[in-house]
Amino acid sequence: MSSLVPLLSPPALRCSPPDPPPTTALTCVLRCFPCEPTWAGSPFLHRPPTPPMVRMTRSKTFQAYLPSCHRTYSCIHCRAHLANHDELISKSFQGSQGRAYLFNSVVNVGCGPAEERVLLTGLHAVADIYCENCKTTLGWKYEHAFESSQKYKEGKFIIELAHMIKDNGWD
Repeated sequence: MSSLVPLLSPPALRCSPPDPPPTTALTCVLRCFPCEPTWAGSPFLHRPPTPPMVRMTRSKTFQAYLPSCHRTYSCIHCRAHLANHDELISKSFQGSQGRAYLFNSVVNVGCGPAEERVLLTGLHAVADIYCENCKTTLGWKYEHAFESSQKYKEGKFIIELAHMIKDNGWD
């Protein structure tokens, strides 16, 4: 007969939560990545939050308006502001419906659930993004890149050219 030691711990340790079960990359993305670009708890977020370049308003149609002194991109369907030209990272991306731009941050955009997709550059966890005003799918947000060479895309947004137009000062 073996001697069993009771599994009681000192009172200070009894209240600590048990260790969480191991998770896969996908379950981490699905549970841990809200579609908020300013969420600071992400283990994959490598850039400091950008100060907002928008002014919030309740009296107008859209949630956020970008300053009129900047060149901006807007939704082609409802003209809601989407991004400031200064947030553009690259013009050489491919969306599901043609050419697309990569942005550091966007406004007036909602985010769907994250899912793993094999894209031209490998496996990524992405979430579709849509215009908050007219609900048109615009592109996607890169939640997680599984290849180290693609990590720079994490937290960035793809908007397809078919869904946006240039506004304010492009003359």
